[in-house]
Amino acid sequence: MNRRQRLLPAGRVRLVHAAACAAACAALLLAATGCGAKPGAPEAAAPPAGTAPEHFRHPGVLVGGAQLAAVRAHVAAGREPWKSAYEKMRASRYAAPDYTPHPAKVVACASNAGTDACVAEREDAIAAYTQALMWSVTGERSHADKAVEIMDAWSGTVKQHTRDDADLQTAWSGSSWARAAEIVHAGYPAWKQPEVQRFKWMLRKAYLPEVTAQVPDYNGNWELAMTDAAIGMAVFLEDRTVFQDAVRRYRARVPAYFYLASDGALPKRPPGGTIDTADELATYWFGQRTYRDGLGQETCRNFMHIGYSLAATAHIAETAWHQGLDLYREEADRLAAALEFHARYQLGEAAPRWLCGGRITRTMGPDVEVALNHLQGRMHLALPQTSKLARSQRPGGTDDLFVAWETLTHAANPTPA
Repeated sequence: MNRRQRLLPAGRVRLVHAAACAAACAALLLAATGCGAKPGAPEAAAPPAGTAPEHFRHPGVLVGGAQLAAVRAHVAAGREPWKSAYEKMRASRYAAPDYTPHPAKVVACASNAGTDACVAEREDAIAAYTQALMWSVTGERSHADKAVEIMDAWSGTVKQHTRDDADLQTAWSGSSWARAAEIVHAGYPAWKQPEVQRFKWMLRKAYLPEVTAQVPDYNGNWELAMTDAAIGMAVFLEDRTVFQDAVRRYRARVPAYFYLASDGALPKRPPGGTIDTADELATYWFGQRTYRDGLGQETCRNFMHIGYSLAATAHIAETAWHQGLDLYREEADRLAAALEFHARYQLGEAAPRWLCGGRITRTMGPDVEVALNHLQGRMHLALPQTSKLARSQRPGGTDDLFVAWETLTHAANPTPA
């Protein structure tokens, strides 16, 4: 499961890396998920740059109420691609009415091995989010009850994450937990306050310490995924300090992960890390020494990890957007360049010799919908290659890690929260 490249100072840098509602909503949905909300509802006043909002908006982790209302309307009307995306979600094992969670007290995940709990936790978190979305779309209480059952099972059991992949494991599962909890808590009163508080305590004690750890010299997908989870938890917990720290990490890591010529001859150093010479940067960038707009730190590793990073970057910015802070605009040129650069090659264009020696691994997952929705749908930027890639992947499903059902939630859905 290793997703890192830890740099160990031992005279010279050395690398350690490894493989891998229906037509009408139920009344309970009204307050929670924006049923009846107008897609053109005004945005909240933006807080000062770099700060957390005084009052958090709910639901507001990755998806907002107006977006969920738009999804319901599209699915009820049988419009594409939302109808097919919903059917794919409904047919998945994560949406099964008899889905059974498998909580564990200790989740021990190592670089190349781990306990069964590692997979079970990620899958259960995605299942909780899937059931929450099913409830939002259909208004069927059984789905909300199932989401609650899954979340309660884990909050009553898990105590800690151990071994060297703990940071990434908590990032992947924690991001899905926050999204699920946010949708359900925003308007399903059957999730009682004692259980809600226990779930919050679980996030604070068993997840936040890991996703806020310092990992400056790891591959950048780690810190981006960790920040994705942290900002989602911050909104659900209404924790302004954690929110502000997530914003700080986004602003430091994104420019150090995706290159623009305006950065200079070399990419920006990983923030807070030890990598600073041209040779060390080339090693960190998997042997790449020619830097062009949109190139990513892990491009020459494989596009799977680039996809993780594109998705996590967009998730962070999207959650901040729903809370009134526009992180997209700060890095719009960089993110657009990265999307177009990788979409072109993912779609099959031959890699030139200067890029990864002419050898690239086209393994990107369903990772571009959220960023495309904002940059094209809200900012009206032209992203022809990214649009083509998104269409070729629809309806996007889940990577079974931390990306799930984003064609359904974000395809052509630029509505504010």
